[in-house]
Amino acid sequence: MTDTTRVRTRYRLHRLFRGRWLILLAILVAVGAYALGLNIGYLDIAGARQAIQQLRAENQKLKIQITELNATQVALQNKLSTFEAALDEVIPAKNTYNIKPNQSMIVASGKLTIALVGPPSNDSLNVNINGKQHTAASGDTISIALDQQTTCLVRVQSFDMFKAVLQALCPPQAK
Repeated sequence: MTDTTRVRTRYRLHRLFRGRWLILLAILVAVGAYALGLNIGYLDIAGARQAIQQLRAENQKLKIQITELNATQVALQNKLSTFEAALDEVIPAKNTYNIKPNQSMIVASGKLTIALVGPPSNDSLNVNINGKQHTAASGDTISIALDQQTTCLVRVQSFDMFKAVLQALCPPQAK
């Protein structure tokens, strides 16, 4: 009986150790998996931090570039405004003319000859239109009948000591 008891005891111990080894092995695998998961998480966080640093540096470069482009745009806009003002001085709006004192100009498709007689005074100016002298102030409109079908209008838009801005239109009248 002792042999049988020994075999049974040995069998029981073997089963008992085998179960403990399995539990111990499962615990070791769980701890290893947990450590591996933490390590992968830390690597992901480190990669994200590195990407954030790169993006911050790139963001700063782009902000500087945007600031430089905005400054360039403002400078170009100022140049454009200056050139547009200079162009408006040379070539004003359609049918609008800048006439200097004692200067004459043929306008309205050759239908009118307009001359500014002497420099303008404070409140009026003298305009010679097709040989007839007229005195006008800012905002006045002078009507010139060329024939029965055509009446031209010369409007004084503004004037100063150095020029007068006049608008001349010769629309045909309806019958």
